[in-house]
Amino acid sequence: MSSLRLRCKVRFRLLVAALTLLLINFRSGEGSGYRLASRQVVQARLGEYRGDNRIREATLRKIFGEAGCDGQYLSEQPVLAFEQPNILCVLPGRSNKTVVIGAHFDRVSGSDGVVDNWSGAALLPSLYQALRVKQRKHTYIFIGFSGEEQGKVGSRFYVQQMTAEEVASVDAMVNLDSLGLASTRVLAGHSDQLLTDAFISLGKQMGVPIAIEKIEHVGTDADAFCNRKIPCITIHSLTQELWNAHILHTTKDRVSAVRFDDYYQTYCVLATYLASLE
Repeated sequence: MSSLRLRCKVRFRLLVAALTLLLINFRSGEGSGYRLASRQVVQARLGEYRGDNRIREATLRKIFGEAGCDGQYLSEQPVLAFEQPNILCVLPGRSNKTVVIGAHFDRVSGSDGVVDNWSGAALLPSLYQALRVKQRKHTYIFIGFSGEEQGKVGSRFYVQQMTAEEVASVDAMVNLDSLGLASTRVLAGHSDQLLTDAFISLGKQMGVPIAIEKIEHVGTDADAFCNRKIPCITIHSLTQELWNAHILHTTKDRVSAVRFDDYYQTYCVLATYLASLE
């Protein structure tokens, strides 16, 4: 067995062990290291999708502040030649190792853009809120990307500004896009195998079915990170059938399209998963 394969196998086993311990602690209510936002809070944040992209940007900043991310830890990254900036919320850790969690907040005109992708953006503050209850080893950077619908402008710009040292410090990039149409899924072809295996393992331990779904001709904000060899995983809820139903980018993309039980379950799994990446 090659040294690279051996290292990957060891890393996977350690991550699964961490997931198991975290899940035991979560069930016992002791030392889980994170605290979930309530269903009511998560649902209320999902309901704040209204407005154009400028208003959604301001709303996302407001929700981050309500979740406790403000002051020096909440900032804007102006995106060259684009109206809306990226919104960054930083949860500082004890080391220079980082985990990036991203979701685009913009929508296309003619659509409420609840599934695509207020569903992802609105979870960022709730995930921050879940993790902020203790000091962590990793620094977690939550990013609301602008301009995804115009060619992934915000995520590409963010990655272009990263130095080689910053790239090397990122252990994982977790991308959230189009959640709540169905149960939790990992986007095949856009997700690192080790991160995917750990996510699937966690789902099994939690009794949550997680599928690996390949959707043809789909790009994501994770792509720019993957292109710089950063381990990435994209979490979504689409099936090929739902994709072919043309819900996204149409008037069908409204809050009534979200199956909230599935959406909140995705949030719970994601919070547990992010805590395990310690």
